Amino acid sequence: MKILAKEYLNSAEETLLILKNITGKSNMWLTTTKYYCEYFACYALLMRLGIKSEIHDCTIEIIRFLEKNGVVEKGTATMLENDKELRIDNQYYLKNRPVDIDYNALRDFVLRIKEIINTITNERIEEMILSG
Repeated sequence: MKILAKEYLNSAEETLLILKNITGKSNMWLTTTKYYCEYFACYALLMRLGIKSEIHDCTIEIIRFLEKNGVVEKGTATMLENDKELRIDNQYYLKNRPVDIDYNALRDFVLRIKEIINTITNERIEEMILSG
């Protein structure tokens, strides 16, 4: 699972670079790229924890659990929910809603998740599982 975590983290970083190149061009692609950058980073963490989740809403709920356990920052699940809804509106319903992009904040988010992945211990993971 550590290899998959690394691959998803690489995908988040690659998506961040792509986002930098499309800023200001298309709200549909901006919101889709922003959301997947966040999602890939969070999914990398899930892979590190040994969790496979193919349903975005389930992934967000697991992130909410990780918030409650102090693993990720409070507000991470809400950020994912909001950006997922914005992506759906712009990608599927073509609403062309404006997208707020703070490239530096997004980069910092990916780096914080990377730090968690690199420092979380198996003991901490077991502790969370047992506490439910």
